[in-house]
Amino acid sequence: MIGSQQVGRAFVVTLSQPPVNAINDAWIDRFDGALDAMERRGSTTVLHIRSDQRVFSAGADLKTMRSCFTTPDGPDKMVAMVRRLQALYARIERLPQVTVTEIGGSALGGGFELALACDLRVASLDARLGLPEARLGLIPGAGGTQRLARLCGSGVARRMILSAELVDGEAARSLGIVQWAVALQELSEFTTKLVASVAALPPAALAACKRCISQASEPGPAGFLAEVQETHQLLDDPETRALVTAFLERRPMPRTSDLQPERKRVAP
Repeated sequence: MIGSQQVGRAFVVTLSQPPVNAINDAWIDRFDGALDAMERRGSTTVLHIRSDQRVFSAGADLKTMRSCFTTPDGPDKMVAMVRRLQALYARIERLPQVTVTEIGGSALGGGFELALACDLRVASLDARLGLPEARLGLIPGAGGTQRLARLCGSGVARRMILSAELVDGEAARSLGIVQWAVALQELSEFTTKLVASVAALPPAALAACKRCISQASEPGPAGFLAEVQETHQLLDDPETRALVTAFLERRPMPRTSDLQPERKRVAP
Protein backbone atom coordinates (compact mmCIF):
# COMPACT_ATOMS: atom_id res chain seq x y z
CA MET A 1 0.00 0.00 0.00
CA ILE A 2 2.73 2.48 1.03
CA GLY A 3 6.44 1.73 0.93
CA SER A 4 9.31 3.72 2.40
CA GLN A 5 13.09 3.73 2.35
CA GLN A 6 15.97 5.96 3.36
CA VAL A 7 18.09 7.21 0.46
CA GLY A 8 20.97 9.24 1.83
CA ARG A 9 19.42 12.12 3.74
CA ALA A 10 16.09 11.72 1.93
CA PHE A 11 13.20 9.55 3.10
CA VAL A 12 11.20 8.27 0.14
CA VAL A 13 7.53 7.37 0.60
CA THR A 14 6.03 5.50 -2.35
CA LEU A 15 2.28 5.22 -2.81
CA SER A 16 1.67 1.70 -4.09
CA GLN A 17 -1.98 0.70 -3.95
CA PRO A 18 -3.30 -0.39 -7.36
CA PRO A 19 -4.92 0.85 -9.36
CA VAL A 20 -5.30 4.49 -8.24
CA ASN A 21 -3.82 4.81 -4.73
CA ALA A 22 -7.28 5.27 -3.24
CA ILE A 23 -7.40 6.85 0.22
CA ASN A 24 -9.06 5.10 3.17
CA ASP A 25 -8.40 4.62 6.88
CA ALA A 26 -5.81 1.90 6.28
CA TRP A 27 -3.98 4.22 3.86
CA ILE A 28 -3.88 6.94 6.53
CA ASP A 29 -2.55 4.44 9.09
CA ARG A 30 0.23 3.36 6.76
CA PHE A 31 1.21 6.92 5.89
CA ASP A 32 1.31 7.90 9.56
CA GLY A 33 3.45 4.82 10.20
CA ALA A 34 5.89 5.84 7.48
CA LEU A 35 6.23 9.30 9.05
CA ASP A 36 6.80 7.67 12.45
CA ALA A 37 9.62 5.62 10.93
CA MET A 38 11.18 8.72 9.37
CA GLU A 39 11.10 10.61 12.66
CA ARG A 40 12.68 7.68 14.52
CA ARG A 41 15.62 7.76 12.14
CA GLY A 42 16.36 11.37 13.02
CA SER A 43 18.71 11.96 10.07
CA THR A 44 16.37 13.06 7.29
CA THR A 45 16.45 16.41 5.52
CA VAL A 46 13.90 15.77 2.75
CA LEU A 47 10.66 13.79 2.57
CA HIS A 48 10.10 12.67 -1.03
CA ILE A 49 6.56 11.47 -1.84
CA ARG A 50 5.97 9.60 -5.10
CA SER A 51 3.82 6.88 -6.67
CA ASP A 52 4.72 3.70 -8.51
CA GLN A 53 1.27 3.62 -10.15
CA ARG A 54 0.14 5.44 -13.30
CA VAL A 55 -2.02 7.60 -11.03
CA PHE A 56 -0.51 9.60 -8.16
CA SER A 57 -3.76 9.35 -6.19
CA ALA A 58 -7.37 9.61 -7.33
CA GLY A 59 -8.65 10.54 -3.88
CA ALA A 60 -11.09 8.79 -1.57
CA ASP A 61 -11.72 5.06 -1.87
CA LEU A 62 -15.03 4.38 -3.65
CA LYS A 63 -15.97 1.66 -1.17
CA THR A 64 -15.58 4.14 1.67
CA MET A 65 -17.66 6.73 -0.17
CA ARG A 66 -20.36 4.16 -0.96
CA SER A 67 -20.67 3.17 2.68
CA CYS A 68 -21.27 6.81 3.54
CA PHE A 69 -24.66 6.61 1.81
CA THR A 70 -25.64 3.00 2.47
CA THR A 71 -25.15 2.65 6.23
CA PRO A 72 -26.72 4.65 9.08
CA ASP A 73 -23.36 5.62 10.55
CA GLY A 74 -21.75 6.18 7.13
CA PRO A 75 -21.76 10.00 7.25
CA ASP A 76 -20.17 10.04 10.71
CA LYS A 77 -17.47 7.60 9.59
CA MET A 78 -16.76 9.69 6.50
CA VAL A 79 -16.44 12.86 8.56
CA ALA A 80 -14.12 11.04 10.98
CA MET A 81 -11.91 10.00 8.05
CA VAL A 82 -11.83 13.55 6.73
CA ARG A 83 -10.68 14.73 10.16
CA ARG A 84 -7.94 12.08 10.18
CA LEU A 85 -6.86 13.12 6.69
CA GLN A 86 -6.74 16.77 7.74
CA ALA A 87 -4.57 15.79 10.72
CA LEU A 88 -2.18 13.76 8.51
CA TYR A 89 -1.77 16.58 6.00
CA ALA A 90 -1.28 19.12 8.80
CA ARG A 91 1.43 16.84 10.20
CA ILE A 92 3.17 16.79 6.82
CA GLU A 93 2.86 20.57 6.53
CA ARG A 94 4.44 21.08 9.99
CA LEU A 95 7.44 18.80 9.38
CA PRO A 96 10.84 20.46 9.76
CA GLN A 97 11.99 18.45 6.74
CA VAL A 98 11.50 19.86 3.25
CA THR A 99 8.67 17.93 1.59
CA VAL A 100 8.75 17.19 -2.15
CA THR A 101 5.92 15.62 -4.15
CA GLU A 102 6.57 13.91 -7.48
CA ILE A 103 3.32 13.82 -9.50
CA GLY A 104 3.53 11.55 -12.51
CA GLY A 105 -0.18 10.99 -13.07
CA SER A 106 -3.56 12.21 -11.92
CA ALA A 107 -3.70 13.84 -8.47
CA LEU A 108 -7.33 14.40 -7.65
CA GLY A 109 -9.29 15.28 -4.53
CA GLY A 110 -7.48 13.97 -1.46
CA GLY A 111 -4.49 13.03 -3.59
CA PHE A 112 -4.13 16.62 -4.77
CA GLU A 113 -4.66 17.84 -1.21
CA LEU A 114 -1.68 15.69 -0.17
CA ALA A 115 0.47 17.48 -2.74
CA LEU A 116 -0.78 20.87 -1.53
CA ALA A 117 0.42 20.05 1.99
CA CYS A 118 4.01 19.76 0.70
CA ASP A 119 6.63 22.45 0.15
CA LEU A 120 7.70 21.60 -3.38
CA ARG A 121 5.72 19.99 -6.20
CA VAL A 122 6.99 18.58 -9.48
CA ALA A 123 4.43 17.37 -12.04
CA SER A 124 4.67 15.71 -15.41
CA LEU A 125 3.42 17.84 -18.28
CA ASP A 126 0.46 15.53 -18.87
CA ALA A 127 -0.50 14.97 -15.22
CA ARG A 128 -4.06 15.90 -14.28
CA LEU A 129 -4.57 17.91 -11.10
CA GLY A 130 -7.69 19.21 -9.47
CA LEU A 131 -10.37 19.23 -6.81
CA PRO A 132 -13.52 17.96 -8.58
CA GLU A 133 -15.57 17.33 -5.41
CA ALA A 134 -18.24 19.89 -6.37
CA ARG A 135 -19.32 17.56 -9.19
CA LEU A 136 -20.53 15.16 -6.49
CA GLY A 137 -22.09 17.86 -4.34
CA LEU A 138 -19.14 17.79 -1.92
CA ILE A 139 -16.21 20.02 -0.98
CA PRO A 140 -12.46 19.34 -0.90
CA GLY A 141 -12.50 19.05 2.88
CA ALA A 142 -9.03 17.72 3.64
CA GLY A 143 -7.53 21.19 3.44
CA GLY A 144 -8.07 21.85 -0.26
CA THR A 145 -10.10 25.05 0.05
CA GLN A 146 -7.59 26.54 2.47
CA ARG A 147 -4.23 25.49 1.05
CA LEU A 148 -5.03 26.18 -2.60
CA ALA A 149 -6.31 29.67 -1.70
CA ARG A 150 -3.21 30.39 0.40
CA LEU A 151 -0.90 29.05 -2.28
CA CYS A 152 -2.37 30.68 -5.39
CA GLY A 153 -4.85 33.23 -4.11
CA SER A 154 -8.62 33.07 -3.90
CA GLY A 155 -9.03 33.72 -7.63
CA VAL A 156 -7.27 30.53 -8.67
CA ALA A 157 -8.89 28.57 -5.84
CA ARG A 158 -12.35 29.74 -6.91
CA ARG A 159 -11.60 28.90 -10.54
CA MET A 160 -10.40 25.38 -9.74
CA ILE A 161 -12.87 24.45 -7.00
CA LEU A 162 -16.06 26.17 -8.13
CA SER A 163 -15.74 24.90 -11.71
CA ALA A 164 -14.32 21.48 -10.72
CA GLU A 165 -11.60 22.14 -13.31
CA LEU A 166 -8.77 19.72 -13.94
CA VAL A 167 -5.52 21.14 -15.31
CA ASP A 168 -2.42 19.54 -16.76
CA GLY A 169 1.06 19.95 -15.36
CA GLU A 170 2.02 22.88 -17.56
CA ALA A 171 -1.15 24.81 -16.67
CA ALA A 172 -0.60 23.96 -13.00
CA ARG A 173 2.89 25.45 -13.22
CA SER A 174 1.61 28.64 -14.86
CA LEU A 175 -1.00 29.01 -12.10
CA GLY A 176 1.61 28.52 -9.38
CA ILE A 177 0.15 25.22 -8.20
CA VAL A 178 3.37 23.32 -8.90
CA GLN A 179 6.84 24.80 -9.13
CA TRP A 180 8.10 22.58 -11.97
CA ALA A 181 6.49 20.73 -14.88
CA VAL A 182 8.63 18.33 -16.93
CA ALA A 183 8.12 15.54 -19.44
CA LEU A 184 7.02 12.27 -17.85
CA GLN A 185 10.14 10.45 -19.00
CA GLU A 186 12.28 13.06 -17.24
CA LEU A 187 10.20 13.33 -14.06
CA SER A 188 11.92 10.71 -11.90
CA GLU A 189 15.45 11.87 -12.70
CA PHE A 190 14.56 15.54 -12.32
CA THR A 191 12.88 15.03 -8.94
CA THR A 192 15.64 12.74 -7.65
CA LYS A 193 18.25 15.39 -8.49
CA LEU A 194 16.11 18.09 -6.86
CA VAL A 195 15.73 16.01 -3.70
CA ALA A 196 19.48 15.31 -3.56
CA SER A 197 20.25 19.01 -4.04
CA VAL A 198 17.93 20.07 -1.20
CA ALA A 199 19.11 17.22 1.03
CA ALA A 200 22.68 18.53 0.75
CA LEU A 201 21.70 21.82 2.43
CA PRO A 202 21.93 22.39 6.21
CA PRO A 203 18.75 20.97 7.81
CA ALA A 204 18.63 23.53 10.62
CA ALA A 205 18.65 26.38 8.12
CA LEU A 206 15.97 24.71 5.99
CA ALA A 207 13.73 24.18 9.01
CA ALA A 208 14.22 27.81 10.06
CA CYS A 209 13.37 29.00 6.54
CA LYS A 210 10.18 26.93 6.59
CA ARG A 211 9.10 28.41 9.93
CA CYS A 212 9.63 31.95 8.66
CA ILE A 213 7.87 31.35 5.34
CA SER A 214 4.87 29.92 7.17
CA GLN A 215 4.40 33.28 8.90
CA ALA A 216 4.53 35.32 5.69
CA SER A 217 0.76 35.38 5.34
CA GLU A 218 0.25 36.63 8.90
CA PRO A 219 -0.41 40.37 9.28
CA GLY A 220 1.97 42.52 11.29
CA PRO A 221 5.66 42.20 12.10
CA ALA A 222 5.65 38.63 13.46
CA GLY A 223 7.41 37.21 10.40
CA PHE A 224 10.18 39.80 10.53
CA LEU A 225 10.68 39.14 14.23
CA ALA A 226 10.87 35.42 13.47
CA GLU A 227 13.64 36.10 10.93
CA VAL A 228 15.70 37.87 13.60
CA GLN A 229 15.13 35.11 16.15
CA GLU A 230 15.94 32.32 13.70
CA THR A 231 19.07 34.16 12.53
CA HIS A 232 20.26 34.48 16.13
CA GLN A 233 19.77 30.78 16.76
CA LEU A 234 21.52 29.77 13.55
CA LEU A 235 24.53 31.96 14.34
CA ASP A 236 25.04 29.78 17.42
CA ASP A 237 24.64 26.56 15.42
CA PRO A 238 27.94 24.65 14.97
CA GLU A 239 27.10 23.71 11.39
CA THR A 240 26.33 27.31 10.42
CA ARG A 241 29.52 28.54 12.07
CA ALA A 242 31.61 25.95 10.22
CA LEU A 243 30.03 26.77 6.87
CA VAL A 244 30.32 30.54 7.26
CA THR A 245 33.93 30.26 8.47
CA ALA A 246 34.87 28.13 5.47
CA PHE A 247 33.17 30.64 3.15
CA LEU A 248 34.95 33.64 4.69
CA GLU A 249 38.31 31.88 4.60
CA ARG A 250 37.71 30.76 1.02
CA ARG A 251 38.16 27.13 1.95
CA PRO A 252 36.13 24.29 0.40
CA MET A 253 32.72 24.18 2.03
CA PRO A 254 32.30 21.10 4.24
CA ARG A 255 29.52 18.71 3.33
CA THR A 256 26.45 18.94 5.51
CA SER A 257 26.64 15.22 6.30
CA ASP A 258 30.19 15.70 7.67
CA LEU A 259 28.97 18.33 10.11
CA GLN A 260 26.08 16.35 11.53
CA PRO A 261 26.62 14.24 14.67
CA GLU A 262 26.21 10.51 14.21
CA ARG A 263 22.71 9.49 15.24
CA LYS A 264 21.31 6.15 16.12
CA ARG A 265 19.44 4.52 13.26
CA VAL A 266 16.15 2.85 14.11
CA ALA A 267 14.61 0.46 11.64
CA PRO A 268 11.06 1.29 10.48
